[in-house]
Amino acid sequence: MNRNILLVLFLLLGALRVSAQRSPVDEADQNINNIPRKGQRVSLQLDNKRVETSWIKQLNEQFPGKVKNNKGIITMDGVTIADISPTPVRIISRVDPLPTGTGVWWSIDLGNAYLGQASTPTQWKAGERYLKNFARSMYREDLVAQITDAEKALVNSQNNHMAVIAKSDAIKKEIEKNKARKIEIQQQLANNAAELQQYNNQIDTNLKEQEAARADIVNMRVALESVKERMSKIE
Repeated sequence: MNRNILLVLFLLLGALRVSAQRSPVDEADQNINNIPRKGQRVSLQLDNKRVETSWIKQLNEQFPGKVKNNKGIITMDGVTIADISPTPVRIISRVDPLPTGTGVWWSIDLGNAYLGQASTPTQWKAGERYLKNFARSMYREDLVAQITDAEKALVNSQNNHMAVIAKSDAIKKEIEKNKARKIEIQQQLANNAAELQQYNNQIDTNLKEQEAARADIVNMRVALESVKERMSKIE
């Protein structure tokens, strides 16, 4: 398996474990437009921009037409949340980066009190469930995205593995071709050596033929001189 793909899988698996951590809800104060407000904050180990987009989307889906976002300060008037109050409430919310991720904070004006852990424990528990459910939905969404990425990485690794196998098969075929070519060349060399020996034998034969031819020439000259000598002795 490609080392880069393997590293991505390890990182994704590590992220899956991190995303499975709990999301605590704490009582926290925020200074909104120079007014201190008490509220609840849930901490998520996820990207700030992504959480803010999802938080505003959820509020818009649950309270259409009531959500206003002014430079990161989210306000909702006349909102009815049955588990928190039977009468409409006012909500102020912010999504801020934290050292460990992102914080989703909101303050709920119940009309006669603000949502508080000690002052309104029942409403506090309801608000806590609301924030925790949002956090869980975010983590599920994040897990689905990470699983999708992991599945894509797995498919890529499988494709890469098949490509490596195909490359290995191609190399093996080239090796077999090389072996066959080697045998062919060796046979050609053997044939060439036999042909060379044949030529060498022909050269040796030709040398002998040349010697015989020279001997014939010498004999013919001797015979010619003998005839000439006999001619000269005729009276």
